[in-house]
Amino acid sequence: MDVSTLGRADSWEGVRAVVAGFGTSGAAAADNLLHLGASVHAVAESANPRILERAELLEVLGARIDIHEGATAALPAEADLLVVSPGFRPDAPLIVGARERGIPVWGEVELAWRLRDPANPAPWLCVTGTNGKTTTVQMLDSILRAAGLRSVAAGNVGLPLTEAVMDPEPYDVIAVELSSFQLHYTDTMAAESAAVLNVAEDHLDWYAGPTGMDDYARDKGRIYQGVERACVYNVADPATERLVRDAEVVEGARAIGFTLGTPGVGMLGVVDDILVDRAFIEQRSTSAAELGTLDDLASTAPHFVANALAAAALARAHGVSQAAVREGLRSFRPDGHRIAVVAEHDGRTWVDDSKATNPHAAASSLAAFEPVVWVAGGLAKGAAFDDLVRAVGPRLRAAVLIGRDRRVIADALSRHAPDVPVIEVATPETGAVGELDLMRRVVAAAAEAAQPGDTVLLAPGCASMDQFTDYAARGDAFAAAVREHTDHATG
Repeated sequence: MDVSTLGRADSWEGVRAVVAGFGTSGAAAADNLLHLGASVHAVAESANPRILERAELLEVLGARIDIHEGATAALPAEADLLVVSPGFRPDAPLIVGARERGIPVWGEVELAWRLRDPANPAPWLCVTGTNGKTTTVQMLDSILRAAGLRSVAAGNVGLPLTEAVMDPEPYDVIAVELSSFQLHYTDTMAAESAAVLNVAEDHLDWYAGPTGMDDYARDKGRIYQGVERACVYNVADPATERLVRDAEVVEGARAIGFTLGTPGVGMLGVVDDILVDRAFIEQRSTSAAELGTLDDLASTAPHFVANALAAAALARAHGVSQAAVREGLRSFRPDGHRIAVVAEHDGRTWVDDSKATNPHAAASSLAAFEPVVWVAGGLAKGAAFDDLVRAVGPRLRAAVLIGRDRRVIADALSRHAPDVPVIEVATPETGAVGELDLMRRVVAAAAEAAQPGDTVLLAPGCASMDQFTDYAARGDAFAAAVREHTDHATG
């Protein structure tokens, strides 16, 4: 059966859909395909209590379930469509089999785009980048709501996109976070406006081989394809502008830059601690419109300010007023584990940025503080740390390293910042030692290295799953250990 033209208003009866993976997005895709009348065969290659709970629910709704615990899933014999979760690499046998048989392969994002209500197709304002996606999308959602619009943050954060587009009460606009994995499996999606915040090394375990970094950037660039109004790029990251230049967009779409410096015409930037717009006003050749001040933001860390400018650019492209931009930014507070001050004690500041899960994110975080006792390490995902250490080495008082790939960071420090003391907290991996016990040892080591005026910064530059459930659990354990330490010191 040809499913290439099917949408929200069409009959899906008789469509044999295979859904690979039923995490949050996969379960939403399966649920909505069943609602539309398709038959669904959901497969997974691992299970945990949450997956098993979703599997039971999907089975009750009428899906066929196959869980290949610890084994590779193959494409079922009967399939008209494969909807694949972002965790499946393009060389997975399931996907290779679908390509060989001429079966369409969509991600949940592509499925959602095709299922928009033709009578009320809410525009998508899309954001990707190596770092800052979630913060930017949540800022954007805050701005849109301040403008009185019915908005939602969806995609890689918040609501699955299929749930957002199938909501009986249509949204006015959707703020969409997209990972490179999700973009890899898009085809027809076309945002009203889109932003690439930055492009740096990450996920090189997924994008393997000599062309891995180019493939990663190319997938990021897919977000610009078909853009109608604005392609927002980072003036400080030339790779993002190159992606704009390479994109095929709707005639009349504009390239809009954002910068932490004084903006040129067609850009947003900062002048005397004021966020300004020289892109969306009639007098942009000679003047700028005020969008707020640095004091309106929850943090003045450079990467946080850049995120605010990108969110403002997307909102302004949608027609949002200057006043709504300021109110949305002023009311926004970032999620936990994003440059969150845990404690200030005895002249030392303890900061949790556990969500800095790659070197680029860690570098952005480290650039906001000085001097720093840096807590880092975990799963490096194939990334190198030489550029980071070269850039931030002079800021470091000491480094406390944990995790499976801590030696990658230690070796980079040895090469480029040999005078920085390195303390390795070596422990067995998951299950052998408690998360809080590990962080107690880390905090004790950091406290001994820190001096008055220092910041102890958890910005791991690595994923967490070797020793923690996820980045949030890592940040929670750090915060709990810090509070124990400072309470004990006070008592």
